[in-house]
Amino acid sequence: MKKRIEVTVNSEKYELAIETHKLLLEFLRDDLGLTGTKESCGMGECGACTVLLDGKAVNSCLILAVDADRKVITTIEGLAKEQNLDPLQESFIKMGAIQCGFCTSGMIMSAKALLNENPNPDISEIKKALAGNICRCTGYKKIIKAVRMVADSQKTR
Repeated sequence: MKKRIEVTVNSEKYELAIETHKLLLEFLRDDLGLTGTKESCGMGECGACTVLLDGKAVNSCLILAVDADRKVITTIEGLAKEQNLDPLQESFIKMGAIQCGFCTSGMIMSAKALLNENPNPDISEIKKALAGNICRCTGYKKIIKAVRMVADSQKTR
């Protein structure tokens, strides 16, 4: 069975009929071709599929696409503006917070939600915001430093 939905993804409006059982993750990757959102565990445990839904970080593997009807979704692809990376994306690169890259989009999206809500988080708040994201490569130190770097740069603006 299909249901018609209207969503805004990365500032672009879509209106289409989708299968009622399709996950938001599948909709983003398969229907819209936004493959920066990764599927790993499929159970909401790893955070690789994190996107912003109306500004809040969510695991897209746990949400039906039909439940995103009339909502605003931001994926990792939606952070860059024209040819300019988002400060978080730049910071992750500069700080070496990217190794295999599989968790990176989810980490960045979780950090983005945090910084949107709290532009000056302390280390414990950063750790709490990233707690739902698993990285097997970096040991988290560089990731936390990358988020802190962006927070610190926002204070000087």
